[in-house]
Amino acid sequence: MKKIQLFAILLTLIVTSCATVRVSTDYDTQENFENYKTFAFYKPGIDKVEISDLDKKRILRAIESEMIGKGFTKSTTPDLLVNINTKTEKSVNVYQANMGYGWGPWYGGMNRNVSTSTNGVLYIDLIKAKNKQLIWQGKGVGYLTHSAKKKDARIQEFVTKIIEKYPPNKQ
Repeated sequence: MKKIQLFAILLTLIVTSCATVRVSTDYDTQENFENYKTFAFYKPGIDKVEISDLDKKRILRAIESEMIGKGFTKSTTPDLLVNINTKTEKSVNVYQANMGYGWGPWYGGMNRNVSTSTNGVLYIDLIKAKNKQLIWQGKGVGYLTHSAKKKDARIQEFVTKIIEKYPPNKQ
């Protein structure tokens, strides 16, 4: 019975850990991020991203909302250009558990569960508009949903968690 409980706990931890978005950032340590107040989307870069136009719209709406929430203004003469990039990673997960009961050759049988999942990676780049130099990059990694109803919320979660890390804490 303890093995079943341990397996259930382990499986719950694995499933719930997939629900989070893992974020990392990198930035130019010489940059003064307080100087930036306006933004626009970097259309040449965004046009190259190979995802559906609907997903691009979802991502750009979420970024616009988060940037405005941080006090930025969308502008035709911006301080920052916002670019995105994406990629997906498929993984196959095999879970084995010793679930056997009984005696003889049947004792200790293995139970195998195989599942596949798709992780998405979203990069948000902030580029200094006057010289087109990358000054900040946020990266979010997490599972993707294929349900149209859940995509808006999941993309918003990715963007929110990434933009939370801007401006960088230089301590």
